[in-house]
Amino acid sequence: MRIPAVRGHPGGVGTAAGLVAVAALLSAACAGAPGSDPGRITAVGVENEYANVISQIGGPYVSVSAIESNPNTDPHTFEASSQVAGEVSAAQLVVENGVGYDSWIDGILSSSPNSSRKLIDVQTLLGLPNSTDNPHLWYDPTTMPAVAKQIAKDLGVLDPAHTAYFTAQVTTFDSSLDTWYDDIAALKASYAGAPVAVTEPVPDYMLQAAGLDDVTPWPFQADIMNGVDPSAQDTSLEQGFFTQHTIKVFFYNQQVTDSLTQSLLSLAQSNSIPVVGVYETMPTPGYDYQSWMVAEVTAAQRALADGVSTTRL
Repeated sequence: MRIPAVRGHPGGVGTAAGLVAVAALLSAACAGAPGSDPGRITAVGVENEYANVISQIGGPYVSVSAIESNPNTDPHTFEASSQVAGEVSAAQLVVENGVGYDSWIDGILSSSPNSSRKLIDVQTLLGLPNSTDNPHLWYDPTTMPAVAKQIAKDLGVLDPAHTAYFTAQVTTFDSSLDTWYDDIAALKASYAGAPVAVTEPVPDYMLQAAGLDDVTPWPFQADIMNGVDPSAQDTSLEQGFFTQHTIKVFFYNQQVTDSLTQSLLSLAQSNSIPVVGVYETMPTPGYDYQSWMVAEVTAAQRALADGVSTTRL
């Protein structure tokens, strides 16, 4: 993850100039903002993994848009267009990640107030402080059940006639996560303590749940995440994990790359260290949130058990 300075991490669009720019976007969008389908709740998931969960809970009663959804680009270079501003301002339900990850949306929301709009800030929902180091909350197995439950609650307020449906969908969603949970438990049972390395903390919550030992120094991860050159000492330490065959698997963020991360990928390959590609937005087409998470754990298992790389899903 790279958080550009213009995003005002962790406080969002906070300058007067930023608010003026947002207001201009909304003004440009007002005539062309997409309307909701008749009888359907209009919802936005800032990241497509959240949009996918909204669609699973809301079913035919919601019309969902995802703002950040391209798995082949860095989501942190995103800039809101007038179309995006229109989609967000028209939404009855919005789900954002928080922790400074997508704070650009806060300026749009504050410039298009709507007392009936439901906003789920996942950071706030989980009670996480602004000082939370790792913003990639969707890799934590405890995150999406809480998000799904809140989505159903808010949809029930917006569409009381279908509250029972939304509640039932949460039960179905929770049950559908069992495969992922079982796979994490199996990974932990077989490989707890296995040393692995990452470019940045995209999969860290999942690695922790599986009991894997992420040996990459946190300052190195944080520097890559924030677009800062890591120290020579941390870089040398990270490189040594590959040349000395200290690690069993290398988890490589496919969406935020530079010459350093690419050199580490080459180092892993030349030293026969299996690579698992990880993503910040859900790879599409072909995945929903659950199958994406299962695919990542399956790739980790194949890497640990058989030395097989899955560089891309």
